[in-house]
Amino acid sequence: MKTATSTLSAAATGSGTAAEQRGTLLMTLGGVLLGSIGIFVTEAGQDPVTTVLFRCLFGGLALLLWGAASGRLGELRLSGRTLLAAVLAGVLMVSNWALFFAAIPLTSIGVSTVVFHLQPFWVLLLGAWLLREHLSSTRSLACGVALLGLALATGLFDQPAQQVLTAGYIKGLLLCLIGSLCYAGVPLIAKLAPGVSAFALAWWQCAVGVLLSAWWPLWHGLPPAGATWGWLIGLGSLHTCLAYVLLYAGMSRLPTSRIAVLQFIYPATAIVIDWLAYGHALGPLQFGGLMLLGGALWTVRRCA
Repeated sequence: MKTATSTLSAAATGSGTAAEQRGTLLMTLGGVLLGSIGIFVTEAGQDPVTTVLFRCLFGGLALLLWGAASGRLGELRLSGRTLLAAVLAGVLMVSNWALFFAAIPLTSIGVSTVVFHLQPFWVLLLGAWLLREHLSSTRSLACGVALLGLALATGLFDQPAQQVLTAGYIKGLLLCLIGSLCYAGVPLIAKLAPGVSAFALAWWQCAVGVLLSAWWPLWHGLPPAGATWGWLIGLGSLHTCLAYVLLYAGMSRLPTSRIAVLQFIYPATAIVIDWLAYGHALGPLQFGGLMLLGGALWTVRRCA
């Protein structure tokens, strides 16, 4: 009996390890994929509203196809409070996307991505303020370290002031900060509808984005024929549908501590791609700030 029990225990451990390895691979692929979003936005060369429209359009269509193939279309039927929560979350998420896309040409892919990753800290602070959630001393300290890391990561202290403190760069940073605040509101609103799946929220975000921006081409025209459409289709199908499927499939197989570490792959990939594709390398203080921000983020999520 003891031998049989030991065998079953070992088999369960092996299965758990295999599941975690698969989850790690899926999250890594999803993070790398999301890290390439900046190059798709840059190469498409469209204004932020046009980029949001076609990301939502192609992303929503791809999610519908995936939902039909996986038998999950029924999750999209929402009403009352859950529908309201999904729509409000969609408005915030679409605003976040538009602000992110607008910030990239004003700063850089790497800096914009790093600043947008302040979102977990805004969630903590807003939760403590609006929902009266307890904010531990460890998390409070992590928020302070994150703000210091952010100040360094923006590059304001890495180069001569006249090269960085331009009106466009400061505007880009402000757009990033406002966008990260919008992003922080999404999980808070999602708490109002705990029964809504991540798939349903993602699809409704796309639906809301299409409804809010469908009028734009009537005044500004459609993107030109050619490669632009390939970048926009990729932005929707790859970064909105496939990345969602990979990340959430990976998260479901992993403990919270592992998820917290793997979520650094997204900004790290964005920084590497920005450097390889456009020559935007981080300076020493920027890199140090990124490490501080990453350490603070890991601490916050580890304590979740």
